[in-house]
Amino acid sequence: MKILLLGEFSNVHATLAKGLRNLGHEVTVASDGDGWKDYPRDIDLKRKSLNRMDSIKYWLKVKDSFLRFRGYDIVQIINPVFLDFKAERIMPYFRYLKKHNKRVVMGAFGMDYYYVIGCLDKQTFRYSDFNIGNVERINYDNDQFKEEWLDGSKGVLNKIIADECDAIVTGLYEYDACYRKYYKGNAVVRFIPFPIVTGNTDSHREKRHYKLNSPLKIFIGIQSKRSEYKGTDILLCAAQRVKNDYPNECTLQIAEDVPFEDYKEMLDSSDVILDQLYSYTPAMNALEAMARGTVVVGGAELENYTILNEYQLRPIINVQPNRYSAYHAIRDLVVNRNELIPLLQEEGYLYISKHHDYLKVARKYEQLYTQIL
Repeated sequence: MKILLLGEFSNVHATLAKGLRNLGHEVTVASDGDGWKDYPRDIDLKRKSLNRMDSIKYWLKVKDSFLRFRGYDIVQIINPVFLDFKAERIMPYFRYLKKHNKRVVMGAFGMDYYYVIGCLDKQTFRYSDFNIGNVERINYDNDQFKEEWLDGSKGVLNKIIADECDAIVTGLYEYDACYRKYYKGNAVVRFIPFPIVTGNTDSHREKRHYKLNSPLKIFIGIQSKRSEYKGTDILLCAAQRVKNDYPNECTLQIAEDVPFEDYKEMLDSSDVILDQLYSYTPAMNALEAMARGTVVVGGAELENYTILNEYQLRPIINVQPNRYSAYHAIRDLVVNRNELIPLLQEEGYLYISKHHDYLKVARKYEQLYTQIL
């Protein structure tokens, strides 16, 4: 098949492309690299800035690229907002893709209309980015997301594309729950786990063997503009408290807004990573960490394992969205590191290989693409 993967979130499309190419397909990745993360792509669609001259250059770049976005068997867009334009300007590009290619697939991999409305009903999730129980979380990010997706043109765009595309792929339990509950269109909705390259698992096992009684190296990556939204403010506070209580038993490394390649180097020198607080599931950041031998403290509710049909492995330290839970989870890892870290590392390798290996995931996409063709 000839496949175009358009847009990028957290290395999903770049990794999927590797798997599909290994299966013999012709794949092109066109994206902005997910902003400052700068993930690899074949066609660069990065917008330098919002000033007039850079905007004109970006428009010309997109126009030129779309002349080549014809004749594909499958075009998969990362999100309804798959270009760095205002939502109302994206619809003609979607129509173009529909007209000049066989099938268009939409990814449900991040923020969109159906996710926002699912979180705000306070029934789909016990807690989420937008609620804790019956209480709505109030912060700048959520106010902006509600304005854009519920009341603005992004939501309109999302509903139209969901209705007109040929399939919707959900990448996490949360997105799948929202689409299946609220979406009633004709497109095929399919849950497919995120892909992770696992070719270096054995070498990571060799290098990342935990040395008993050594200080536990804790790592937290922070997106400065989204710390409160992601819950890294609470996780950081809890980790700093543990570091103060056990100064000789652990270290704490903080990375803020670093490119992906630098981030991976930091990850490789850490035993534990603190991930998203309000998630039911590990996303790309946590999955990549587990594949590299790093233990994850973050989201891992029962629903995450159930959707994967996983009833034995439990490699992730699940944290409830409060300082008490975060502190005790991190502290218990520090105090019991000799017993827990080797066990969780090994379970993490097995979990990634079983559910997220990029070749296994690529075959699931291959099956979906064949079905809709």
